[in-house]
Amino acid sequence: EAALVESGGGSVQAGGTLRLSCVISGYFLPGYSSYCLGWVRQAPGSEREGVAIIAHDDTTTYADSVKGRFSISQDSAKNTLYLQMSNLKQEDDWMYYCAARFLEEGPCDSEDVLEKIALFNAWGQGTQVTVAS
Repeated sequence: EAALVESGGGSVQAGGTLRLSCVISGYFLPGYSSYCLGWVRQAPGSEREGVAIIAHDDTTTYADSVKGRFSISQDSAKNTLYLQMSNLKQEDDWMYYCAARFLEEGPCDSEDVLEKIALFNAWGQGTQVTVAS
């Protein structure tokens, strides 16, 4: 039932900063406790890779390639997910998708979702990040 819409992608010089946003509809996050939200990226000809995951309780998990450079956060009152991206590298030049996993009960394990992105059950359409030297 969820729908997700990303924004904030664009072209940036290496070393620069971008912030991606994702608005979620279909759920009111402050009233729901069993979910993970995340960012996944994909380049042409490659498989999708998990980037960063955040659970309802703000537990986070990051891919090794972005640790120390990217930060995931949520504003539950606005039903919005963010990815703050700093010190961007050419290797970050991917299409970025936001995604959500909603469960009927129990907490969502952000570590599990990073490793198995097929666990997400709702996806956005993606926003392109281009990094130039």
